[in-house]
Amino acid sequence: MNKTEKLICLVLGAVLAWYIFVENPKKKISSDNRGGQTLVTNEVSLSQAPSVAKTAETPKADDAKEVKPSQPEKEYVLENDKLKVVVSSWGAAVKKAVLKDYPIGNAPISDENPAVEFDFSASPLAEVSGIEGFSRGTSFEFKEASSNVIVFASDVMTRKITLADNYLLTFEDEFKEALPCANSLSLGVMEMGLGKNDLLSVDSWQIDPKGGKVIHHCEGDSPLKAYLVGSLGGCGGSKNASGLPRTSTVGYEGSQKWIALKNRFFVTALVSSSDAVSGFSANISRDMKVQEYKPESIGALAKFSSLPKNRTSVFYVGPKKQSLLWSLGMKDVMEFGMWRWVCYPILWLLDFFNSLIPNYGVAIILLTILVRLLFWPLTHKSTVGMKKMQEIQPKMKEIQAKFKDNPQRLQQETWQLYRDAKVNPMSSCLPMLVQIPVFIALFNVLRSAVELRYAPFLWIGDLSEPEGLFSSWFPFGGLNILPILMALTMALQSALTPSTGDKNQQRMMIVFMPVMMLFMFYSFPAALSLYWTLSQVFSIWQMWIIRRKSAAKNEAALMPEVIDPPATRQMRRHK
Repeated sequence: MNKTEKLICLVLGAVLAWYIFVENPKKKISSDNRGGQTLVTNEVSLSQAPSVAKTAETPKADDAKEVKPSQPEKEYVLENDKLKVVVSSWGAAVKKAVLKDYPIGNAPISDENPAVEFDFSASPLAEVSGIEGFSRGTSFEFKEASSNVIVFASDVMTRKITLADNYLLTFEDEFKEALPCANSLSLGVMEMGLGKNDLLSVDSWQIDPKGGKVIHHCEGDSPLKAYLVGSLGGCGGSKNASGLPRTSTVGYEGSQKWIALKNRFFVTALVSSSDAVSGFSANISRDMKVQEYKPESIGALAKFSSLPKNRTSVFYVGPKKQSLLWSLGMKDVMEFGMWRWVCYPILWLLDFFNSLIPNYGVAIILLTILVRLLFWPLTHKSTVGMKKMQEIQPKMKEIQAKFKDNPQRLQQETWQLYRDAKVNPMSSCLPMLVQIPVFIALFNVLRSAVELRYAPFLWIGDLSEPEGLFSSWFPFGGLNILPILMALTMALQSALTPSTGDKNQQRMMIVFMPVMMLFMFYSFPAALSLYWTLSQVFSIWQMWIIRRKSAAKNEAALMPEVIDPPATRQMRRHK
């Protein structure tokens, strides 16, 4: 590489590091958070997990009052093949939801490793509050039920709850009369995981005259940002939280199309309502066991400015799965940002390849092959160009020595040499430039796509996390083999890459870049290291092919030409 190429590569590496460690740190999730509302690691049973009701206060509307229900609580179950919900007669709301296809730990679902459970007991999902004469926890009378429908009634309202496919719950409320009073619906409660880098987040689609936009409230100028980012930025910019209250209520005004509470792999959301949502309030509880500010749980209330005679509300309680969220108009909950145009097809391709061969490790290999085939003409041209640059170096040095006192003539002669040799000095960095969006997009997909949660491959137990082998013996969370292989293949690729610079500088690059990338990748998801390692293996193979062709061409050029002697009269007689 020449100095310009080295500079460009270093700048690209710095941009990549900035995106991952500075711009995007709040999106990096620790391996301790396994998703779901019940906090359970592989070593803790469900009964030992901390209860949401013990650690989070229920978000309250201004005029909502707690009362002791007049009747004993009764629980009713609605269930299909994907979702099981427990509905309480207190408030006719959902107090528990179980995602039947998603285990808590990295093992099949069993008594020891139950399915992911959302515990809404502190603030039942779809509970109504703020209505005059209607107290929180009001007892409802059971009217009728089937396998997926249940009907309740009280003095104020009648509610029909329907469990539909694709993790959807529909609440059809009929009130005794329409009232001009503010009221709200609960979105439940989500609790922070055990890892120091875990994150709670709120997304919403804010409606405006131009149609609206999605607000990720953990970034930008949202008033919730400081509370959601946690120890990375602190509440109000202060990392020392000793003087802050345990709970904080933050309001967000403006018409909302939908509102979602989410963690890394799961989401609960108010998808739609027949009545216009005028805003929401979030109630964030902080972790009192640490000195730095760290959010522990979050609840939310969707606000309505008035009470209609009838209102239908649809909730989603399920995985953060692109195909399902896309059908609901909530695809931006995946939070792919400016790289969404690359993220969507990458995730679709991973799902497609997995449908052909049910293993996401194989799907990543097939994706790598496809990307390398698409970029093959570009990388081939770039490698050939670097080889030509290396070949014209003797002429380049002659020009530099001849016109060292005439910079303008030196530049003219240099570019003329490039034109004669048909090479572009910048072409060597073009393949890296075009692959940076693919790399960042894959990074975004891997940090939030539930499809790769607990996806195994060979010795890897979970492609969405670092390998973490022999964690009790090795520091830094265990031994991660793929990042080491990635660094070695990067060093080999650098050694095989034609260089036009100083040999000592090339040796430095062979060592510096792999070490830097090893440091960056060591705590990344194993799937990312698998993709990058395979991509470099293909690059090495491509360079080997080009080297062989170039060597064969040079041998043919050096071989002496055999010229037949002119035929004599005697030779013609013997023919």
